[in-house]
Amino acid sequence: MTKKTIILIGFIAIKFLLQFLLLSPEYDLQRDEYLHLDQANHLAWGYVSVPPFTSWTSYIIHLLGNSIFWIKFFPAVYGALTIYVVWKAIEELNGNLFALILGATCMLFSVLLRLNTLYQPNSFDVLSWTIIYFILLKYVKTKNTKWMYIGAIMFAIGFLNKYNIVFQLIGLVPALLITGQRKIFAQPKLYIAAVISLFIVAPNLLWQYNNNFPIVHHLKRLSETQLVNVERMGFLRSQILFFIGSILVIISSLYSLLFYKPFKPYRFFFWSLLFTLATFMYFKAKDYYAIGIYPIYIAFGSVYLGEILNNGWKRYLQPVLIALPLLLFIPIYNVGFPNKSPEYIIRNSEKYKRFGLLRWEDGKDHLLPQDFADMLGWKELAYKVDSVYSNLPNRNNTLILCDNYGQAGAINYYTNQKLQAVSFSADYINWFDLSKRYENLIRVKEEKDAKAELDETSPFFQNSALAGSIENKYARESGTSIFIFTGAKIDIRQRIKDEIEEKKSYH
Repeated sequence: MTKKTIILIGFIAIKFLLQFLLLSPEYDLQRDEYLHLDQANHLAWGYVSVPPFTSWTSYIIHLLGNSIFWIKFFPAVYGALTIYVVWKAIEELNGNLFALILGATCMLFSVLLRLNTLYQPNSFDVLSWTIIYFILLKYVKTKNTKWMYIGAIMFAIGFLNKYNIVFQLIGLVPALLITGQRKIFAQPKLYIAAVISLFIVAPNLLWQYNNNFPIVHHLKRLSETQLVNVERMGFLRSQILFFIGSILVIISSLYSLLFYKPFKPYRFFFWSLLFTLATFMYFKAKDYYAIGIYPIYIAFGSVYLGEILNNGWKRYLQPVLIALPLLLFIPIYNVGFPNKSPEYIIRNSEKYKRFGLLRWEDGKDHLLPQDFADMLGWKELAYKVDSVYSNLPNRNNTLILCDNYGQAGAINYYTNQKLQAVSFSADYINWFDLSKRYENLIRVKEEKDAKAELDETSPFFQNSALAGSIENKYARESGTSIFIFTGAKIDIRQRIKDEIEEKKSYH
């Protein structure tokens, strides 16, 4: 085993160790994670919220026992593989040992540590971007057209994970056209590769067509409710923060792509970054959508710095550059991870506010970062619903209807009785079981909508009561109420069907 291999294994081991140490056990999963895990029970070629790749991973996690370890294992694997691909890119660019260590350090102590704590499509999205950039680098270096086919397959897999990868293509095409690498478009095999890619993603596109393109509605809703609060300058500030310890390396990469002669064949990467960022900013995208851009630039920058700092007194700058990502990561470690109690965060709110971490998607500051508040109260909700369900007459004929997908997913994940809660939000709108008549209803309502629930629903049942609520004051779902209705006077299935049709019509 070579020295380089031992060092690489060391970085991978540290990566896995950190991913599990950065999470405090007092936090639950985040609301999106419950939805993604529940997709394993409803395998399909598409979903309202995401393409199908995540559901396939969820199914593997389900087969492995659905434990927290495996839920956190897969994003950690994707993060470790991203480091590995950057390492291989540095080797392809003839980087020395210092360049390899610098690149791996920059990748290790970056926003990926936070991203890889969450079971969401984002971790594999960043890996997909990095692999595609690496494949393009290999093609430019070798001119072997097999890389076109490999790249097409990887793009298709990335597309089936998260549609965000289309922005990578939007940035690359004009960048290639304005540089000497435009000759790639004269290659007939490129278009064969494109057809292969289209063939792989076709089942998902067909699913979108058959379901009236829910992705269009999803993007519209994002634009109306979340992206409207995105500030373009704030987007740029976040890009700096994401890789704050690597900013000198990334700047060096941009300089080297313009002026370092060995990198002349790769100059299109410089323009690709500009075009891609401009596209994200034009659409007012969320800041983390762009994270996948940067790993390949860390590879270029590390190789360039490894070359210019390899002689004389400049060698003494090498340990400084390696230490910088770690030193700048320390303050982020103290605020950017759910490793502190809610009480600690509230007592020290100023430093969280300084990083903009208390600002939620509604554009307002709150007590906790949104992701942290989204990781509280779920077990409490599930256990209370489970307890209510256990005491119901004819409990097998009970509908558990929630206001949002987080509530439904958490109940389905934590319950001991294999409950199947549903909601009119996200993918749950397609998962109602209307094959039987329901005698009872457990209604989970968000606090802002809870007051009128008894008045609106009681007339359709013989008995009704407020059974409990989420009492964790730090949870985003704090105050969410659990209502119980028994002895249905009518068949409520028709009302449910009407509501589903109304929602889908609106979509």
